[in-house]
Amino acid sequence: KKMGTGYKANVCYGGHSIDTEIKNLSNPPAVLIGTPGRIADHIDRGTFRTDKIETLILDEFDKSLQLGFHEEMSFIIGKLSKLNKRILVSATSDIEIPKYTRVVNPTVLDFIPREEEKTNLSMKMVVSKEKDKINTLFGLICSLKSQSALIFCNHRDAAERISDTLNEKGIYATYYHGGMDQDERERALIQFRNGSVSYLITTDLAARGLDIPEMKHVIHYHLPSKEDEFTHRNGRTARMLTSGTAYILIHESEKKMDYIDYGMPVLNVENSKALPKPPEFQTIYISGGKKNKLNKIDIVGFFSQKGKLEKGDLGLIEVKDFISFAAVKFNKVKDLLYHIKDEKMKGKKYKIEVAR
Repeated sequence: KKMGTGYKANVCYGGHSIDTEIKNLSNPPAVLIGTPGRIADHIDRGTFRTDKIETLILDEFDKSLQLGFHEEMSFIIGKLSKLNKRILVSATSDIEIPKYTRVVNPTVLDFIPREEEKTNLSMKMVVSKEKDKINTLFGLICSLKSQSALIFCNHRDAAERISDTLNEKGIYATYYHGGMDQDERERALIQFRNGSVSYLITTDLAARGLDIPEMKHVIHYHLPSKEDEFTHRNGRTARMLTSGTAYILIHESEKKMDYIDYGMPVLNVENSKALPKPPEFQTIYISGGKKNKLNKIDIVGFFSQKGKLEKGDLGLIEVKDFISFAAVKFNKVKDLLYHIKDEKMKGKKYKIEVAR
């Protein structure tokens, strides 16, 4: 849509309103983008015709195999009888292609450079004296001069525990993992993208395929078992011509990984105690979206005219189907909510409050 192609594109995924998706698909799109489970569900319901679909792209195919979507992908491919082009996109090479894809002797387009490219990524090791590395992580965050960071760990409960502990210590953080509802995950990403929280503690779910901003800092609270996941995590920083740093937190009791150079520079964070600055913005929730005929311009106008916000008081605005989120300067939120509490936007009263 942003490219202005003029093609109708629809998206479907678990956690999104299936009724809305069915309504959207009543006028068939040129491109349908979705997760394997939800697309299989629509095919099973007969929401759209499959006899006109000629091209199938399985993006992040390696990750889909790893996550166990064999049954759904096999079902989908089995129902697409008129395919003349199958494209499998993978971030890793040498994956075994299952028979159900019906891909035989494929043309391989390999964009992995043969020679190791120069990288602007630097790596630093941070050694924790305690087996529980949370205090060392706190010191590391305090040393980052209030710049945001992605923090990777290996387990969902660890992500939640780390986030809760950091918040107790006065650091604005949130967590993101596959055990959360789609709505919860989306809200966490929105708050991280718009600067309402500075630190996202996540599993490898955020290592690729997500719309999150360029990061200067990636922190490995736990190291992944495979080198390619380590590479994907680090791919969140030092993109294109920018520079970035990956930090590896270790304790002497932990298993050493073959893919890590343990001779890398060591960063001492023991004396780093100054808390990062609080976020500049706070996220405001609005109970209306695209399907209510609201857009970004409507929200900007309403918040400026009725809420008395200046141009610099508004940050990133994201409009979904039935809800919207706007980043507002922290010190302006109270006055904004007071000014608009009895006001209507485009003739309708919406619930507008600080996002949970």
